[in-house]
Amino acid sequence: MDRFGIRVELKNKPALDPDFIPLMQFNRAFLRDAKKPVGIAVERADGQMAACHTFIHGTPETRAADCYYIERLVKTLLWMKGGFKIYVSGDEGICEYLKSVYCDGGQQEFDWDYMASVFEYPFEVVLVDEIPQAKDAPKAIGGHMEGCRIGFDAGGSDRKVSAVIDGETVYSEEVVWFPKTNSDPDYHYNGIVAALKSAAEHMPRVDAVGVSSAGVFINNRTMNASLFLRVPKEIYDEKVKDIYIRAIHDTFGDVPYCVINDGDVSALAGAMSLSDNSVLGIAMGTSEAVGYVDEEGRITGWLNELAFVPVDAQPDAMRDEWSGDIGCGVKYFSQDSVIKLAPRAGLQAGRERLPRREAEGCPKTDGGGRSPGRQGLRVHRRLSGPHSGLLL
Repeated sequence: MDRFGIRVELKNKPALDPDFIPLMQFNRAFLRDAKKPVGIAVERADGQMAACHTFIHGTPETRAADCYYIERLVKTLLWMKGGFKIYVSGDEGICEYLKSVYCDGGQQEFDWDYMASVFEYPFEVVLVDEIPQAKDAPKAIGGHMEGCRIGFDAGGSDRKVSAVIDGETVYSEEVVWFPKTNSDPDYHYNGIVAALKSAAEHMPRVDAVGVSSAGVFINNRTMNASLFLRVPKEIYDEKVKDIYIRAIHDTFGDVPYCVINDGDVSALAGAMSLSDNSVLGIAMGTSEAVGYVDEEGRITGWLNELAFVPVDAQPDAMRDEWSGDIGCGVKYFSQDSVIKLAPRAGLQAGRERLPRREAEGCPKTDGGGRSPGRQGLRVHRRLSGPHSGLLL
């Protein structure tokens, strides 16, 4: 396979998606003969920094490949770790190219606008002699079992809530809702409150509340999330950014709470279930979320929105409706992938079904065509149960 003059050799091609070009394989092929050093750093909240030292070819003939490689790398860093300021060293042309695509009206306008909104700083690209050093701020969170706790998971097609007393689940419910198609944030607020009250009815008191959902959360505030996709921008700050905080305070008063990305919850749940650290958690539902617990049992504090990280280098890759970009993880590690590939595997689902129901209409396998069996289902239930209530 050839992309921007870079020959990508694939040993194994997926039978249902033969044109798929793993971006990592493209990167490896690109770097094989790249010799010109380039540095990329991305600054995020509180002076934290992602830094990467890499190479480009640096010739007129390879400019398209150079620009494509660097832009995909920058996008990966943005959605893996987050940030609002890009530092570039080693090549002024690359810096100018990034400025031309990460801007109002540019190819990556969605990323440019999203990151500026989330971090509440203007997005910028600057040329420097030397990029800043990497800086992270991981933090310990969760794992407490004692007391009466509520765990709430806000999904794109259903919401789940559990009541937990001293680590034992005493009540759970799952309710279908339609947050992505509702423009009235009161719909979301009322659904959240209803779930919290439903769980509270099964406990003598509420000691703490943990919330997990897809999206970007900073200091428990909903900076951006696909659940509120239809909410108008002019009321987002007032009605959505503090929606979970308001719902908890209005329902229970001054109780401890924590709101984090569902990928982090998956990683924490995995670490708790395995009694181990250095655990990667992946939540694949209506979207894709990822979290990581490091070797000391801490979450990274990264953005972890890998739904928008590019994974496919083919020019005709699936396009994400929200970001407008192609080849991103959301179309490969979520229900969208099942819906896309099911017809190619000879499986059909009615058009009138919801995406969630379409995915459920497909046989569940472990990736090799086999049922996951009882052990796999037990693990799934443990990870998708009450763990968001154990965040504090």
